[in-house]
Amino acid sequence: MKLYGIPNCSTVKKARQWLEAREIAYEFHDFKKEGVPVTLMKTLMKLHGWEALLNRNGPTWRKLPDDRKAEVKNATAALAVMQENPSVIKRPIIDQDGQYQVGFTEDNYAAFFGE
Repeated sequence: MKLYGIPNCSTVKKARQWLEAREIAYEFHDFKKEGVPVTLMKTLMKLHGWEALLNRNGPTWRKLPDDRKAEVKNATAALAVMQENPSVIKRPIIDQDGQYQVGFTEDNYAAFFGE
């Protein structure tokens, strides 16, 4: 299983703690150090829509110039912004054998992992 995110993100930290408390093994992919996998993002966009992957509530999005934000009207533009600014991606993202979970809540993880 692979967990994608940014290590200093509080939501990613909560997800990692949840997994570790249940001894669920995972490999961590740091978006900032290792980049944003284009194939993963395209797959998630097909499943969830690009809007669901774009975190418009965070400080990184708010700091983007208004003209740059206005350009994000489709999946291609959203992917470009996500690659340039990984902090605008909703996280964490889990990939477990082609089954995906975006974001973290204890209830969603419990359901995803069959608890």
